[in-house]
Amino acid sequence: METRTRDAGTDGRTSGLSDRAYARIKRDIITCALEPGQSFTEELLAEQYGVGRAAVRAAVKRLYQEQLIHVGPAKRYAIAPITLKHAQDVYQMRLLLEPAAAKLAAGKLSADQIEQLERLGTAQYEPGDRQSAEDFLRSNSEFHVQVARASCNEVMAEFVASLLDRAERLNHLSHMLGDRNEEAVHEHHELLDALATGDGDRAEAVMRQQIESARSFVMNALMSSPVIQSMNVLGPAS
Repeated sequence: METRTRDAGTDGRTSGLSDRAYARIKRDIITCALEPGQSFTEELLAEQYGVGRAAVRAAVKRLYQEQLIHVGPAKRYAIAPITLKHAQDVYQMRLLLEPAAAKLAAGKLSADQIEQLERLGTAQYEPGDRQSAEDFLRSNSEFHVQVARASCNEVMAEFVASLLDRAERLNHLSHMLGDRNEEAVHEHHELLDALATGDGDRAEAVMRQQIESARSFVMNALMSSPVIQSMNVLGPAS
């Protein structure tokens, strides 16, 4: 009986360490602190994050399933690269899902949800300031996830949340270089107005315009920045 208790405690600690390692590594991938294409081993990550290899192995497995890590030969891994094709794929999927989610969400938001979206939608950042960009993009992603959840389609919301993790990586690269504050605040205000008044068709159209605008912003940054090109994130476009 005592052995079972100790085992349960050990399993719980291991699971907790794995969850924390997963959260920290994922955040560093999304913010590009771990650079796209960077190679590593379990040993290197364990040393960098101060956890055991078992916790790192479990975290890496989850991140591989989310396609944020690639598996290489000889037990080596690599952070998933960012390519033009990847960026186009992410935004193509966002255009398929998020306008539909916004249409479904229109008229379904509570007063508390509207208040939360108003707060998230007014976030701004200082171009060139990594922490400022990270805070803004986290608020931006949460805004879009909350809209998707308000659709009451849990499967759609889950897919949108996963897509926004990938989009956030792209946005970290582009928002360090350009200022999109005014456009973002205006877009969020317009979308929230359509959602609050129950205008599904307008919410769908506004969400589509938002994503197309964001896609243009990101693609221009990927294609024109010498800094981004030097990070070897421009892969084959086909």
